Order: sequence, then structure tokens, then C-alpha cells
Amino acid sequence: MKTTSDGSNGSRHTILVPSVIIIIAPGEDNGDAHHKRQVMGREVVVAITSGKLDFGPWEQIFYGEFDGRRSKRILIKVIGE
Repeated sequence: MKTTSDGSNGSRHTILVPSVIIIIAPGEDNGDAHHKRQVMGREVVVAITSGKLDFGPWEQIFYGEFDGRRSKRILIKVIGE
């Protein structure tokens, strides 16, 4: 908290500055992996036509693993007919 004076009539204003608290679990050093996932995204939507993935000429699915080898899950949701 910071208190300042406006200088004109001697009145004081209180300015509250929020603080940021970051809690890191002991042994966790994978912060860069979380940032990379935010940039890369975590989901993809792909059209399926005649039972096959319908990619454009420059489209691919790329999986980037930035957090080490851990167990993973894949969720596939089919929307439509």
C-alpha cells in the first residue's frame, strides 16, 4: 500500500497496488513448458470426409511434448453425422 499527497490542499490519497503471489511446488521446474503450451494451443479441430481426415494441402497435426515423458490422454469428440 502506498500513500501519497496531491500537494494542493494537503489531502492524502491511498493507492492500493495488488501484489502477485506465485506458488511453485518444490521440485517443479517446468514453467517454460506451460508457456509453450499456451503459445502452441492444446486442441485441434479436424474435418473428416468419407471416413478420412480431411486436411488441406498444407495442414498437419503436430504434437509437441514440452513437459517430459508423462502419461497422456487423448479425447476425441465427434460432432455431426
